[in-house]
Amino acid sequence: HPTCDQNLQWWQTSIIYQIYPRSFQDSNNDGVGDLKGIEQRLSHFKDIHVDAVWLSPMFKSPMKDFGYDVSDYTDVDPIFGNMADFDSLLAAMQKQGIKLILDFVPNHSSDQHEWFIESRSSLNNPKRQWYMWAEPKGMDADNNPIPPNNWISVFSGSMWEFDNKTNQFYLHQFLVEQPDLNYTNPEVVEASKNVLRFWLNKGVDGFRIDAIKHVYENPKLPDEVPDPNYRPGVDAPYSSLIHNETTDFPPLHWLNRQWRSVFDEYSKTKPRFAVGEAYDPIDIIMLYYGTQQQPEFHFPFNFFLLTLPKWTGNTLNQTVHDWMSKMPACGWPNWVVGNHDNHRISNRRGPKLVKAVNAVNLLLPGTPTTYYGEEINMRNVKISLADTQDPFGLQNPDIYESVSRDPERTPMQWDDSPNAGFSASGIKTWLPIADDYKSVNVKVEKANPNSHLNFYRSLATLRQS
Repeated sequence: HPTCDQNLQWWQTSIIYQIYPRSFQDSNNDGVGDLKGIEQRLSHFKDIHVDAVWLSPMFKSPMKDFGYDVSDYTDVDPIFGNMADFDSLLAAMQKQGIKLILDFVPNHSSDQHEWFIESRSSLNNPKRQWYMWAEPKGMDADNNPIPPNNWISVFSGSMWEFDNKTNQFYLHQFLVEQPDLNYTNPEVVEASKNVLRFWLNKGVDGFRIDAIKHVYENPKLPDEVPDPNYRPGVDAPYSSLIHNETTDFPPLHWLNRQWRSVFDEYSKTKPRFAVGEAYDPIDIIMLYYGTQQQPEFHFPFNFFLLTLPKWTGNTLNQTVHDWMSKMPACGWPNWVVGNHDNHRISNRRGPKLVKAVNAVNLLLPGTPTTYYGEEINMRNVKISLADTQDPFGLQNPDIYESVSRDPERTPMQWDDSPNAGFSASGIKTWLPIADDYKSVNVKVEKANPNSHLNFYRSLATLRQS
């Protein structure tokens, strides 16, 4: 449209490639991927014409939720290396013209974060109001404190954890070890902006902002109403309630604008980028664009192709039309067909549709996101309960096969050597390597003109024309 900026920025012309750092390349043979490993594999991005890489969290963490429980937002977890390794990776990427997007987890910290350690130390600690604390509703017949309301955590169980030291409950929308930060406190808002500034000062190009719809809760703490569509024994317990009081609470759009102001401030030196993550109905998702006068994210992730129950010509057409027609003036479209929380394309759509799904993703107008391994058609790996690592699976052992996200997080398949070139031979990798790695890997697919990898590369080349 003539009133919109006609100069395309890097985040509009690039493919965004998501790396799960534990699973990309292990450089020190401990069975877990790391930053040095990613640096060793940068040529892969040039080879498939990827100009922007998004790293899932690599910050310091006790790893209760594999990095989504952050104990220090401005340091690298030793499992991935150290700050010198990060600086080296960023410099190598900048040299090759590859943009780096980090993952920001604002809703909660780890319970090991110094902010929370201070907050729970006493009722009058200066950081007490940095988290969500509440009095018990009363005591039950056995003299146990009753949680403030019926809210259920995403990972099951109450959203409230009693703290014996201060005799109050704290809120955790996710794991017990992930206490929710209190964004009604201006100090917390400023601290979150300082985290962004720390990495932007280093030269990072953008952020994916995690689980944004969970950031605010109704401060009056009313009960949530039961969901009539809940299927006990089939759905996770979280689905038993309608989450009107704990998700999409209106102040979050004010907060998005606060963060956007930081990105705009840094964009004066080079264009920076922010994408928000939320699974919501399309009319609610569109609000995350903000307006031209009050912008929020450069775009919110578009998960509607990912979650489409059935791919047909008609459903695909309708899904694309919905986004394009509802997007605000000068909004920029984007498409996501896989990520670390959803099964591989081959398992969701069937192996015959993988090339078609990649074609749709890369050739629609807008920005595509590719999850690592989708360019070679990696498939889910069947993982036993004994090998399960994902807390979502471990906390729901009866239905772990349907809720665990491990099957789509297995190590990248580089070649046909033992451990698929991810780790040295004889090393036990953090998750098992796929059985099909000898025929499904970067090296063998490079040599086959009809492979998934060469098809993906041809799509990426076409995008550049």
